[in-house]
Amino acid sequence: MPVPAAHRRRYTEAIVLVSLQSWLRSKSLWPPRLRQQVTRTGLAYTATLLVVAMIAFVSANNLMFLILAAMLATFMISGFISKLSLAGLELELFLPQHISARRRVRAGVRLKNTKRWIPSFSIHLEGAAESGFDTILYFPVLPGGGTVEEAVDVYFARRGAQKERTFQFSTRFPFGFAERREMITARHEILVYPCLDAQPGFESLLAAVTGELETLQRGRGHDFYRIRPYEALESARHVDWKATAHTRDLQVREYVREQERSVLIYLDLDIPFDADDWFESAVECAAFLAYNLSLGETRVRLRTQEFDVTLPEPGDIYTILKYLALVSPMRGKPPEGPDEAASFQIVFTTRPGRMSSLGWGKEEGAGARVLGPDAWDRSR
Repeated sequence: MPVPAAHRRRYTEAIVLVSLQSWLRSKSLWPPRLRQQVTRTGLAYTATLLVVAMIAFVSANNLMFLILAAMLATFMISGFISKLSLAGLELELFLPQHISARRRVRAGVRLKNTKRWIPSFSIHLEGAAESGFDTILYFPVLPGGGTVEEAVDVYFARRGAQKERTFQFSTRFPFGFAERREMITARHEILVYPCLDAQPGFESLLAAVTGELETLQRGRGHDFYRIRPYEALESARHVDWKATAHTRDLQVREYVREQERSVLIYLDLDIPFDADDWFESAVECAAFLAYNLSLGETRVRLRTQEFDVTLPEPGDIYTILKYLALVSPMRGKPPEGPDEAASFQIVFTTRPGRMSSLGWGKEEGAGARVLGPDAWDRSR
């Protein structure tokens, strides 16, 4: 007995409504690591599919049911192939050993398709904001078992330990009905140093400290140390002509330096609760000074309430930068006074008066700078 047209129409509308509710419910229940977003092409195809379904149920035409079945099969196959393209992908990110905040560095990306025979098509790769990877890479095809490598720039806005980095694979293959996404998390820990680029006031402070160190330097010593081969760009006034004539190669006389340039940087960790911005700026300034002073013939020592290291021995500049990458305030732990008189003192503190009362900045003949909250312009 044929079903009346009005009943078929109500039945079709009920099916469409239930299907739409089920689709919305399933979308909200999708796991956060796997998402789908329907594209405009997908919306147009879905609308066409609903129209064909309504016509097929209303007209009871077998040809329309065949068309509807083909369209449903195409829609399902599209989702299956899209999911298959993202399956079995592995990502490796190769970072340099030393990374500074707010400085772009070159890194490498290796994408591998672990599926032995099945290729992946039209893959987009992008990173989350905290991953340091802000480039979108596109891979048209990745053969089964194949590997591809790309060079990218990474950028980290803040210092510290980065333990997790999130990346996203996405594809619209094959028909573009939906964009399927899959999130992966890399848990290899990396350490980001403080920014080593000059900030407002840093270069002028470095120039002033360097000038004072040159003034305090006693100059070249007079005690003979050794005769050694001449090095490029050395002054000719130190050439030993007798040794040169004997060896037929330029030789210079080297003397013992009477006084080694030495700088002590003290970072006060006992700061008020409203001075976190200043503390970050002080950490960057300490890292900037330590790094640039270490490039010359200067012995650099960094002290805090919990840390004390001198370079070039027993530590190096990266020992200091690693500590400054992780340092945090230690409120309630007061600083200590100076324990050496021959070094040029650079003190970062929010309480210059307290540091002066402890003896900082009062050593005669050594020089000192006590830098408080208004020592430099922290505006960006």
